[in-house]
Amino acid sequence: MNLILWRHAEAEDGADDLARALTPKGERQARAMAKWLHRHLPKGTRVLVSPALRTRQTAQALGWSWQDAAALAPGASADQLLAAAGWPQAQGCVLVVGHQPTLGEAAGRLLGTAQGLNLRKGGILWFERRLCDGAARADLRAALDAGLLD
Repeated sequence: MNLILWRHAEAEDGADDLARALTPKGERQARAMAKWLHRHLPKGTRVLVSPALRTRQTAQALGWSWQDAAALAPGASADQLLAAAGWPQAQGCVLVVGHQPTLGEAAGRLLGTAQGLNLRKGGILWFERRLCDGAARADLRAALDAGLLD
């Protein structure tokens, strides 16, 4: 299994957290990362997206169909995210478009640290499952900052 954590791109501030839209910079970040993902994602990748507008707009840049996942909404736990993605049992590749700090907490857990990681807006962390002495472990395959692709 491959698990890719994609943080939504830069979004406007606003009182209604679920209705915050991407800024023009965020739209550029999303397009740049989507272009990179198009070159690297395997066919058949399952895409899970938080119900927030900014995550849906980020995923739209990819141009693939996705599933809305309430378990990825702002404030979700790392356990909810990993369960929704099916880590580590799922087969194939799963792309999760979500929020900090949940993505960073899930990444920290995958790497075996108690502390979460800071994932910048529009950035990704790509993990690959491997077996070590019969137990599933995560290797960090790629970490990309959308600002470097923009």
